[in-house]
Amino acid sequence: MLMKPSIPKGTRDFGPQEMARRNYIFDTIRQVYQLYGFQQIETPAMETLQTLMGKYGEEGDKLLFKVLNSGDFLSKVSDEELQERNALHLAAKLCEKGLRYDLTVPFARYVVMHRDELQLPFKRYQMQPVWRADRPQKGRYREFWQFDGDIVGSDSLLNEVELMQIVDTVFQRFGVRVQIKINNRKILSGIAEVIGAADKIVDITVAIDKLDKIGIDNVNQELRDDGLTEEQIEKLQPIILLEGTNDEKLATIADVLKNSETGLKGVEELRTILSSLCSGGATALKNELQLDLTLARGLNYYTGAIFEVKALDVEIGSITGGGRYDNLTGIFGMPGISGVGISFGVDRIYDVLNQLDAYPKDTTVGTRLLFINFGDRETAYCLPVAARARQAGIRTEVFPDTVKMKKQMAYANQKQIPFVALAGENEISQGRLTLKNMATGDQQLLTPDELIAAVQG
Repeated sequence: MLMKPSIPKGTRDFGPQEMARRNYIFDTIRQVYQLYGFQQIETPAMETLQTLMGKYGEEGDKLLFKVLNSGDFLSKVSDEELQERNALHLAAKLCEKGLRYDLTVPFARYVVMHRDELQLPFKRYQMQPVWRADRPQKGRYREFWQFDGDIVGSDSLLNEVELMQIVDTVFQRFGVRVQIKINNRKILSGIAEVIGAADKIVDITVAIDKLDKIGIDNVNQELRDDGLTEEQIEKLQPIILLEGTNDEKLATIADVLKNSETGLKGVEELRTILSSLCSGGATALKNELQLDLTLARGLNYYTGAIFEVKALDVEIGSITGGGRYDNLTGIFGMPGISGVGISFGVDRIYDVLNQLDAYPKDTTVGTRLLFINFGDRETAYCLPVAARARQAGIRTEVFPDTVKMKKQMAYANQKQIPFVALAGENEISQGRLTLKNMATGDQQLLTPDELIAAVQG
């Protein structure tokens, strides 16, 4: 019995209509990046595990797809090691490569390897798939696309301002209302310092990051499990549940962190960014920018401002995120290079646009003109006209087989081709073609030039 074909859970096929929509997303984001002077690069699907491991925290390491060594990969493993069934130990022996988990760490590796070729600051965008061994669910896939933009080699907060403007512009062009959330890891570090738990910053941020999902009581319990005292947890409450305008929040935070140099630096960085984007005028964002201390993005490499974008009209997770990661290239032997970046979650944006039916009407339009095939003589007459139509930029097909006209017209209807051209004996004798508008049913007898003009117009 033949096996029924299938694909791995958490992956998807995309047909022509879906790809047309995805390409609309890719093209929109690409055009906005280019407006700000970003250049495109690509990196391999596989990286060495030495490059990937330890960059995403313990949970991230578990979600890395590891690739078995080629050849006799068991030759380096003893029978005793196999019997012990220690998965992590075996993986270290059997695998030297892994599928990339994101685009940021490969980019950091790229910068270090190509530093002599790069003009700093270097602004890059990258559009490629990434893989995570996660549990598939709505809006979460094992294979998905990211579309990143990063700037390295500059400490200026103007970079953060421009990235927020890019996010705002992209979603304006999509016609999707979003809320852009912003925070700063220095503020979170300052909070941990003030409550006397500086060594617990990762635990605190991971717990706070789950507030929307599990609620305040469960967050507090997780903090207890991480070793925080009741006094420390009590001090965190007003910070976690901070309310008011962005300016009011910053004032409150600054007062709480008055004894933390690191925390106050984070406050000042946010004040600079917010004043550029929320003070009105040409630089002001059209979408809401909200300071949110519960935003604590779990990736360990963020060191300054952090961002996250949520769609307002669709229930789905974060659709864009990012932040500053001053120390990332240092892990590859190149300290002192500052970086900041954002990542558009293409697959989630695709789901959002589908739910909102927010695509332009012509997004999925493919072929615009089809020539009916009546036989060799008629096709020979149509081919030069088809060539001229393509030269004029019209997406054109000539039906390849001499079959019943009903079947050819059904093909045009199925593909939603708006115009069909017919050339039989009468048309050829007059040096003309019949053009049929498939939407209205109107037909016109036209010269090749008139036909091309009519389809274009």
